[in-house]
Order: sequence, then C-alpha cells, then structure tokens
Amino acid sequence: MRIEAIRAWLDERLSISTLAGMAQKKEVPVHRHSIWYYFGGMTLFLFVVQVVTGILLLLYYRPSAETAFESVQFIITEVPFGWLIRSIHSWSANLLIGTLFIHMFSVFFMKAYRSPREITWVTGALLLFIFLGFGFSGYLLPWNKLAFFATKVGTDIAGVIPGAGHFMLRFLRGGDDVTGATLTRFYGFHVAVLPAITTVLLGIHALLVQLHGMSVPPGLAGKSVKKMKFVPNFLLRDLIGWILAIGVLAALAALFPWELGEKADAFASAPAGIKPEWYFLFMFETLKLVPAKIFTIDGEVIAILAFSLGGLAWVLVPFFDKATSGRTRSLAFTIAGLVIVIYMVAMTVYGFVM
Repeated sequence: MRIEAIRAWLDERLSISTLAGMAQKKEVPVHRHSIWYYFGGMTLFLFVVQVVTGILLLLYYRPSAETAFESVQFIITEVPFGWLIRSIHSWSANLLIGTLFIHMFSVFFMKAYRSPREITWVTGALLLFIFLGFGFSGYLLPWNKLAFFATKVGTDIAGVIPGAGHFMLRFLRGGDDVTGATLTRFYGFHVAVLPAITTVLLGIHALLVQLHGMSVPPGLAGKSVKKMKFVPNFLLRDLIGWILAIGVLAALAALFPWELGEKADAFASAPAGIKPEWYFLFMFETLKLVPAKIFTIDGEVIAILAFSLGGLAWVLVPFFDKATSGRTRSLAFTIAGLVIVIYMVAMTVYGFVM
C-alpha cells in the first residue's frame, strides 16, 4: 500500500504515467536498414560510460603540470581497478566517436535530415564537433610527452587561421606556448565547458527525436512499413547492444590497457613520427600533402579554411538539399557523401601505414 502511495505521489509531480504512455505508443520502423537506428543509442550509452568513468577518474586526478602525470600514474598503479577504469574511459572515447561517425553517415545516406528534422541534424552535427573537442582536450590531460607535442602541433594549426589565428592560439593555450596553463585550460574545457554544451545539445537532440520519430529511407517513403514497439521490443535490442559494448570495452581494456608513456618535457625533442588520434588523422595527412604555396598563399591556410567551410556545409546540409520530398534520393548528395567517406577512410588508413 505504501509503495502505491509513493508511486501516486511521484506520478502527481513527475507525470510518470504520461511519459510511460508516450513510450508505449512510440513505434520504430522495421526495414532492411533498421540496424542503423541502433548506433544512436549505442553512442548515447558510450557517452554515459564516459561520464561515469570520467567522474571516477576526477576523484584522483590533479590538473597541474607538476602533478597531472603523477596523479594518473597513481590511478594506474595504486588505486584498485584504476588502470581498468582509465582504459575503459580511453577506449570508450574512441568507440564513441566511431559510432557517432557511423550514426551520422547513416542518417545522411537515409536522408533523415529532411523536413521536419533539420534541427535534429544540426544538433547532431554540432555534437560530433563537440565530441571531437572532448577527444582533443582530454588527450593532453595525462601530461605525457606524446600528448604534449601532439597538442603543440594541433594548436599550431589553429594559429595559422587568417586574422583570428593568433587569438585562437592564445585562447587554446592560455599563452604563447603549451604550458601548465594550457593543461588547466584544457581541463576546464573537458570537465566543465564541453559537458555543459553537450547537455543542452543532447537534450534538444533527444527531444526532437522523440517528437519527430525515426525517419525511413526515401525508397520507403509513402509506403506501408512494418513497425515495432519502442518499449519493450526496440529497447531490449538496444540493451543487447549495450551489453555487447561493455564486453568489448572490458576485453579491450584488459588485453590492451591504455599506456601512459613518459612525462611531458618542454625541453625534450618531439617523438619521431608523431600523429594525432585516428579521428583527426585524415586531416593531419591532408595537411602534410598540401603544397607549401598555392597561388602565393600558404597551402596550410587554404586547407584549414577548406576544412572549416566543409564543416559548416556539413552542419547546413538540410538547407542545401532542396529535394524536400521524402521519395527523392538526391543522388548528388549521396555521391558527395560516398566521396567524403572514401576519402576519410583512405587517408586514415594511409596515416596508419605510412
């Protein structure tokens, strides 16, 4: 009786029964491309893993040039299961960005950005850039040699942006060079600024997905499509994927624990063959292949501007694709997407083998 009273009290204030009713009415289209729907939930699950493991790491991490490396070393060697939590955090970060790329390109190729889902696409694209920012800012936090010089190279690239380059470089570094101030600034980005922005964007994105439902590919628009209940059918399938993800993360963390390396030393020489994380590798290799001068303009500047304009165009795709009919495939956009995927994969593989 007391449980019923508590349930009624909560329902009166939180409208649990209304939310449960909405969840029970929600349906998901079933077709040969339905598998791609699960990558959105997988990305969200990996983000939750990031939050939980990140909080545990924060209990021992100390964000200063003098103590950061030693605090991570302490987590790995002294804290019970600390090495496992850190490895899961690092591996899940990489898997998250991988599933996010898959999710975004599947949405692109299924044209799920079309009316009335333009804002859903925009928030998803912005979340991709935010998570790349998480990866870039978190990479420096262990304060090891590889992260130090990779951050130096990465912020140097931002510094060549015409007009705003010097400001961007000082904004990212907290000065002219990569120092303890840079570490503190990146720590602030990683645990405060980016999570706050992510919370807002993720909330809007999830709400819009609930409001508009899941889109179907253009070839199925207007046709009778079989549907399954979101609760419990789709949710249970999502849960199976999350359990598999935990198994993969545990296996990767146990068999390939994330290495710490040597402590950063500003006076040491940069490691040979230094490279960024895999999700930045296609841009890094492109910058290496661009000629030093293109029509008297620095090739690096042109490449960075091209990447920036490409990112902006990606966010605005729904407003460029004028084929608003759900049945139209917009072949030009599909071909452009395939070219982008092939180029990114090819340059990433090239970066690994060279």
